[in-house]
Amino acid sequence: MKNNMFANIPATIPTEIFESLIQTDTIKIERIISKGQQSAEGYWYDQEQAEFVLVLQGQARIQFETHTVDLNAGDYLNIAAHQKHRVAWTTPTEETLWLAVFY
Repeated sequence: MKNNMFANIPATIPTEIFESLIQTDTIKIERIISKGQQSAEGYWYDQEQAEFVLVLQGQARIQFETHTVDLNAGDYLNIAAHQKHRVAWTTPTEETLWLAVFY
């Protein structure tokens, strides 16, 4: 069945949307849609798996314990397992569309 990463984006996004596209025992691929959302103050992701993220549309800022990375459409980042990070900002005026691969 054919799908499209840019299809079926809701008109309003009150909370970040996480959609699992493919999942096996060793890999998970998600589409994430943000619009102004960020991680809760003081919350840090500390994941068992590494994560590759690609911003397809919009902009985001990922904060690590020692530095911050700004991401624009087309930018990608590999986050090692247990590397603490948080979403510090996403574009509030348009959807930020992410592709995340957990491996």
